[in-house]
Amino acid sequence: SASAARRLRAESRFALSGTPLENRISELYALYDLVLPGFLGKEAAFREDVERPIVAGGETAQRAARQLHRRIRPYLMRRLKSDVLQELPERTEVELPIEMLPGQARLYAQILQAARSQVFAEVDANGVGSSAMHVLAALTRLRQVSCDPRLLGTDVPAEFRGSAKLQALRGMLPELVEEGHAALIFSQFTGFLDHVESLLEEVDIPWLRLDGSTPTKERARRVAAFQENDGPPLFLISLRAGGTGLNLTRADYVFHLDPWWNPAVEDQATDRAHRIGQTRKVVAYKLITQDTVEARIRSLQQHKRDLAESILGEEGISQLTRDDLEALLTE
Repeated sequence: SASAARRLRAESRFALSGTPLENRISELYALYDLVLPGFLGKEAAFREDVERPIVAGGETAQRAARQLHRRIRPYLMRRLKSDVLQELPERTEVELPIEMLPGQARLYAQILQAARSQVFAEVDANGVGSSAMHVLAALTRLRQVSCDPRLLGTDVPAEFRGSAKLQALRGMLPELVEEGHAALIFSQFTGFLDHVESLLEEVDIPWLRLDGSTPTKERARRVAAFQENDGPPLFLISLRAGGTGLNLTRADYVFHLDPWWNPAVEDQATDRAHRIGQTRKVVAYKLITQDTVEARIRSLQQHKRDLAESILGEEGISQLTRDDLEALLTE
């Protein structure tokens, strides 16, 4: 996309983006290289002299981030939602700590012990970048157990089954619906949404669902149905399929069942409800399983958010270092 944009002939250029720095700092370089070719130097030099020190962390990262900010600031106009939508109701985020069930905790400890030995042997031999698949697989298994051990497969022994998060939803959702509220429920795991559906059948609450398998026309129909005052009060949405491009202002509650590395992605999902047309305060619950990789992802999110804020006041950077992995896979 960046290469194609640079080939367009124009007398002047500007870039407009809601998330100019979403996953990595080189995204910001691509935008400036389009608008002001050569302003940030050669890409290879930018990666070595700017991106690498920032990702490395510590005082060097803060210093490099401040230097980058000073350079780009004269050519950056930033507007927050609060600057242009002052009539928008308040949005509140609530982190809801979840304590694992005993069997769930035992299974997590077993998988963590195996993950530490496998991942760090691979990383020490080949580096983080070359070990991406091993790292991702290990972290994904830990995140799955943090939600529901059944996400690992049907062969999980009965003694390890049970989801503390589903128990929390069982206690919260019926009361919320009875009080006349509507909610969006996000998860990255469609299998976990399947288990939420089973829970909603048990407590007799109607719902709608949107994920990657939903056809385009059906997607629009379900959005319209949810927006009706008498429509189903709960909308189950996969984070990837429903994080952007939807207007779901009937909802005044949002549930994030599992944290994502990049806080910008979660913010965009919450903004499906917190946008023009919303007349009520929006409460976003983030269910975080304590003493797991999820709690450490939240800490990592804040670190990345703070780092990005020092560059241009935008959302986080999701690259991981070995130190990040040490923190994530702490006993």
